Amino acid sequence: AMPKYLILYRSKMAPGDQMSTMSPGEMQAEMDKWNAWGQSAGEALVDFGEPTKPTSDDDPGPAGWVGGYSVLQADDEASLQAVLTDHPHKPFGSIEVHEILPMPGQ
Repeated sequence: AMPKYLILYRSKMAPGDQMSTMSPGEMQAEMDKWNAWGQSAGEALVDFGEPTKPTSDDDPGPAGWVGGYSVLQADDEASLQAVLTDHPHKPFGSIEVHEILPMPGQ
């Protein structure tokens, strides 16, 4: 099976704050970019994911808040990075990648 990856979208702006500064037209334009990215990702996109919000106001540290996630699959790191190259989140923050490992003994 192809390796799977948990993709975390981090931002210095608290989740929700980014959206509150956008007009409905800007928000739609951002969603269009995400949908276009999802289509271009093709079979690499296992789960588009959802936005997330923290359950506390604790400072998230230098990496910033996790504002959402996706699950991708790719044959190797280079293929994965190719899917993330033009990702629409990049202007807003960083993209953190975690390989999802098989459960030991299963």
